[in-house]
Amino acid sequence: METITPKLLSWASILDQGTREQAVTTASMPFIHPHVALMPDAHLGLGATVGSVIPTLGAIIPAAVGVDIGCGMIAVRTQLVADELPRDRRPLREAIERAVPLSAGAANRTVSREHTQRRLDELTREAQEAGFDPGRYAKRWELQLGTLGSGNHFIEVTVDEAQRVWLFLHSGSRGVGNKIAQHHIAVARRGCEARGVDLPHRDLAYLSEGTDEFDAYITQMRWAQHYALLNREEMMDRVVRQFAEWVAGAPGSTVAGVADVQRTEEINCHHNYTEPEHHYGRDVWLSRKGAINAEHGRMGLIPGSMGTASYVVRGLGDAASLRSAPHGAGREYSRTRARRTFTREQLREAMVGIEYRDTDAFIDEIPAAYKDIDRVMADAADLVEVVHTLRQIVNVKGD
Repeated sequence: METITPKLLSWASILDQGTREQAVTTASMPFIHPHVALMPDAHLGLGATVGSVIPTLGAIIPAAVGVDIGCGMIAVRTQLVADELPRDRRPLREAIERAVPLSAGAANRTVSREHTQRRLDELTREAQEAGFDPGRYAKRWELQLGTLGSGNHFIEVTVDEAQRVWLFLHSGSRGVGNKIAQHHIAVARRGCEARGVDLPHRDLAYLSEGTDEFDAYITQMRWAQHYALLNREEMMDRVVRQFAEWVAGAPGSTVAGVADVQRTEEINCHHNYTEPEHHYGRDVWLSRKGAINAEHGRMGLIPGSMGTASYVVRGLGDAASLRSAPHGAGREYSRTRARRTFTREQLREAMVGIEYRDTDAFIDEIPAAYKDIDRVMADAADLVEVVHTLRQIVNVKGD
């Protein structure tokens, strides 16, 4: 751990100057208590650094939570081992791609599954109780439940160190969460401008506790966090079904159907969110933007890139890090720079042995565009302990 300023501690051994400066600026805000914790995967983000933990007194910076409210991961361990799987994995990838709409803006054509409707009913009821209409932000929010998105969102079939099969995916609150975030970022900017607040950067505009604007943000943000969690659950239900049918259809399979794929372990965690927590003697709003809760004993998920390992971890409760840990590998190359630097052939080399959709669309997601996940995990050694190491055998992404 490095003390960059009295208000900024860093666990990142790979840290470019731009990211460092952005984090210093965020840590200079007057309501930070006790300090900003910069995670090993830190890189430039909107307003605040991705991979930062930001504790605030009496205020919240909406851009420091992020525009994909509630983004996170879910992993399910099955009872199966790698040797029980069919050798041809392409049918599984294609089946998952049919069951889960991919890419930015994608949506279901209709709501046809009972478990989808049950989750939508829950979200509708919660929005009504909170006194707002999600349709104001995104008319298709109901049809986007159970959809992946693009960028670094993924669905994977992985195998751990004991050859046990895990299903693993990464996504958030889709269009409705993005629109909620953008709305409140704009509200915060207008409010700071009206009060004559001198901000070091306009994306650090904040909402003050005790105001209607603050309360509206908290209410809608929490709804979007729950949407993101249920979105991951919804997709996982669909992936489990496709996986079970794929295994059951193989010659000589001992798995007879969906009900026979057991969920022996399940972890679902956010990494873009805010919660009230107690740190260094004070009650704070703790915003984790690209970071997971790593309180003592808490299970979490840290994915690598599309061609490297991911990790199931247990929190160590480190106080200085505000009981937090990294959320992934973290980018070293911007998407534009990655497209200029790497080739489709290099992506193919990185993905040897992994079933994926071979397309130019994923060049900016090549593992080399990300920090070395082993280095990130080494930097996080005081924050989490590794419980399982997962290696991909199938990867699904949106363009």
